[in-house]
Amino acid sequence: MASKDSAAPTGLCADVAVVILNWNGQKFLRQFLPAVLAYSDGARIIVADNASTDDSVALLGREFPTVEVIQNPGNLGFCDGYNHALQQVEAQYYMLLNSDVEVTPGWLRPLRELLETRPQIAACQPKIRQYSPDPAQREMFEYAGAGGGYLDRLGYPFCRGRLFDTLEQDLGQYDDPRPVAWATGACMFVRAACWHQIGGLEPAFFAHMEEIDLCWRLWNTGQEVWYHGGSTVFHVGGGTLHKSNPRKTYLNFRNGLALVYKNVADQELAGVLATRLVLDWVAALRFLLQGNTGDFTAILRAHRDFFTKRAYWKRKRRENPQKRPTSQRPGVYQGSLVWAYFGQEIRAFSQLDPENFGGDQGTNDPATPESAHPTNSPFH
Repeated sequence: MASKDSAAPTGLCADVAVVILNWNGQKFLRQFLPAVLAYSDGARIIVADNASTDDSVALLGREFPTVEVIQNPGNLGFCDGYNHALQQVEAQYYMLLNSDVEVTPGWLRPLRELLETRPQIAACQPKIRQYSPDPAQREMFEYAGAGGGYLDRLGYPFCRGRLFDTLEQDLGQYDDPRPVAWATGACMFVRAACWHQIGGLEPAFFAHMEEIDLCWRLWNTGQEVWYHGGSTVFHVGGGTLHKSNPRKTYLNFRNGLALVYKNVADQELAGVLATRLVLDWVAALRFLLQGNTGDFTAILRAHRDFFTKRAYWKRKRRENPQKRPTSQRPGVYQGSLVWAYFGQEIRAFSQLDPENFGGDQGTNDPATPESAHPTNSPFH
């Protein structure tokens, strides 16, 4: 259990546990924990430490004595790190928060109210903008989540406000709350009961795309995932593993194949998987021609390890037999994002044809609570 025996929390968000997974993140804890403590309206604040070798745990004891600490037995990665920690946390709601996120006053309230008023929603995320000392950069959406997570028909992820590496400026164009394909793991608000019912994060992923898999499984079991533009946080990104690291390339390509294999509907699986394999080889050859042998080798290893573990992925697919086809899942673009971006040179989410999205996008639902509309947000 958490290492401090604190009194029961009080406040508007007393039934929320904010859980920050940490591995050698002393710098970020010192920088961003004060705002989390100040702006979380009575939520429990817990740091789950993945056996850090820096001064993280000692820092928490010295400078943040009210923060609860869970010490995991080793560096369990993002997935098992959270799975292990949340088995020890009793709360109505969990907020999975990266250590490199700057939160803002009242950030939890709209997310909690959305789930309180809509019992069918299992998880949601706020608006994610870039953390930067440059005010102009802080107006830009951030890669990991932006204005809500989407997928194309092949399972490639993108966001409102971010297509591949192209980021949009936040001009209030994506403030409306709506169902999305996935909520970012950098700042995910989730019902504890749904988390445990679905089995938490996929442990074999270790890290990367794990939140997409979780949200896809939630949708497949009839629950919903939403984005809420009435709350804004700022994310540094790449704080643990930079995007240029071949280890990140390996995880993204291996987990990308496992993601579609686990979750795509039966009638769509063969075509989607075959196309993904071909496009992966195109990406690998591109890396090789650029002289980037590290990323080229990472993709080869990703494919090898995916097929080596095929029996495991088959078992995982059978564990969740209910699969919704692409046309019935909100937040799924029926076309190819690769073609839209590279073939049609589309660079903004709003340029994608809205008729090409599956499911109910829920943009003008009269049942949406007033607080879901960010008219009083200090950021717009």
